[in-house]
Amino acid sequence: MSAIAPERAGVTTQAIEGSQPVRLAPNYWPFVVPALVVVGAVIVFPWAFTLWMSVNSWTLGQSRSFAGMENYLRLASDPRFWESLWHTLTYTFLSVVAPMFFGTVAALIFDARFPLRGLLRGLFVMPMMATPVAVALVWTMMFHPQLGVLNYLLSLVGIPAQEWIFNANTVIPSLVAVETWQWTPLVMLIVLGGLASVPREPFESAEIDGANAWQQFRYLTLPMIAPFLMIAMIIRTIDALKSFDIIYAMTQGGPGTASETINIYLYNTAFSYYDMGYGSAMVVVFFIVIVALSFILLMLRQRTQWVDTEGK
Repeated sequence: MSAIAPERAGVTTQAIEGSQPVRLAPNYWPFVVPALVVVGAVIVFPWAFTLWMSVNSWTLGQSRSFAGMENYLRLASDPRFWESLWHTLTYTFLSVVAPMFFGTVAALIFDARFPLRGLLRGLFVMPMMATPVAVALVWTMMFHPQLGVLNYLLSLVGIPAQEWIFNANTVIPSLVAVETWQWTPLVMLIVLGGLASVPREPFESAEIDGANAWQQFRYLTLPMIAPFLMIAMIIRTIDALKSFDIIYAMTQGGPGTASETINIYLYNTAFSYYDMGYGSAMVVVFFIVIVALSFILLMLRQRTQWVDTEGK
């Protein structure tokens, strides 16, 4: 009885003799290895393969040869690449600024109390739920110069018909209008969440001090929702930079190359012209551009965080 009592209590022979029991360190590797395998297969291997292809001259159906930095030097002297980069930055800038402005205005409107506010909020976010390709097809019909409903509405007020996505000068603003229509609700929801977390006491004090609505927005509301605006800006920048489906479904980069972004150009290079090496080099350069923009946005994000002035 006395010999087996220590075993039932979980005490080892060493513990009986006065030494500490030996505890084995937990082994977490069986849980980590599957995740590492997935990350390696989904992220690391594709990027490593892309880097390898970018330093090779490889057209599908032909033999592959090592090219070194030739593909990257070719990018530097490719006017079509620089044109697509300019289109990408222009499209991204407009697709961020417009939804940010209209989404903030919509959030301020829906933050107020009025009848049917919940119903109108639900209707406002519906474009965000639509499939991008379906949105592109619907707007393509609306943009038709002869049969589109937009030109019909313009004719009712005496405005001449526009060519919209069929004109090189208006194609990017037209695409931005579609992007703004679909993703303004997302910005509205983010900013609306920020407005809901804003304390009301500073506004009550400002009203007592005689501040008008613009002063309250400029010096109270805007600084308090700045972190939420930065989150919305980061999300919209990422979405706009990688935008492909709406542009390809509506214009395929046309007319000519007037709306050809880097995504469209590298897609055509790799999967229409089958120049996998040059397309891979384009992907690497585009990734560097995205990392640089992300770094700038993250630095701005740090500056807009709320600071506890009491040091708590």
